[in-house]
Amino acid sequence: MLDAASDPNRLPHAPGIGFKPQHFAAVLAEPGPVQWLEIHAENYMGDGGRPLAQLRALSERFAISVHGVGLSIGGDGPLDRDHLARLKHLTGWLNPASFSEHLAWSTHDSHFLNDLLPLPYIDATLARVADHIDQVQEALGRRMLLENPSSYLAFAESSWPETEFLAELVRRTGCGLLLDINNVFVSATNLGFAPQDYIDAFPLAHVGELHLGGHDTQADDHGAPLLIDSHGREVADPVWALLDYTLAKSGSRPVLVECDTDVPDWPVLRDEATRAARALAPVSA
Repeated sequence: MLDAASDPNRLPHAPGIGFKPQHFAAVLAEPGPVQWLEIHAENYMGDGGRPLAQLRALSERFAISVHGVGLSIGGDGPLDRDHLARLKHLTGWLNPASFSEHLAWSTHDSHFLNDLLPLPYIDATLARVADHIDQVQEALGRRMLLENPSSYLAFAESSWPETEFLAELVRRTGCGLLLDINNVFVSATNLGFAPQDYIDAFPLAHVGELHLGGHDTQADDHGAPLLIDSHGREVADPVWALLDYTLAKSGSRPVLVECDTDVPDWPVLRDEATRAARALAPVSA
């Protein structure tokens, strides 16, 4: 177990944006309220070239959060040692303000699945995920944040509520949490619970980042709404309202707006960052 105090979160309690290379010049010239950037680790594990040159330049101006999508923290098998070594090299030279991963799995044997798949919340899963978090934190020498998933189904065998499962992982490993507000809204709509109840039960004291993203609206086989966490649209008004509800309970936190598909022009993202700054203002005074 890693002591959380050994790696304090240094992200500013201000808006951040998920960085995309096409926005490089605009981010430097017209950042607006943006004070930090998130990058996906797997895009920066090479030995050189334009991506790393851009990242070095950005790190001189902005706090950087590294977000992993390939560790498969919840996978049945052992963590990929080569992947973890590349991640250690990246965080070693970059020294980011924050590192996070998903409560999900994406590998089976030697196969990598291009998705973040859900887990049953049972004791065996809890022990496995805690062990993997310990391995990551020891390898990187820093506390990691674990992100709550977006859910489209619930496992019948789950014996832990998701919020209690996450709280127990924090207790066992000393990790922090990344609370994705859009994921809460998506899961609540799909599974039929009140998102405010989830926030009320969430261990907010351990949250190092709040995330916002867009979702797509579809319908299931019975015609009920089915939300897909696509990160391909602007943040929906109910998600902004849920952010306000969360901030009123948690106090000021770093807030990220992310868009990974159908990425808009920089002014659109900058405007969303401005809206995030307005949400933060009442709790940051």
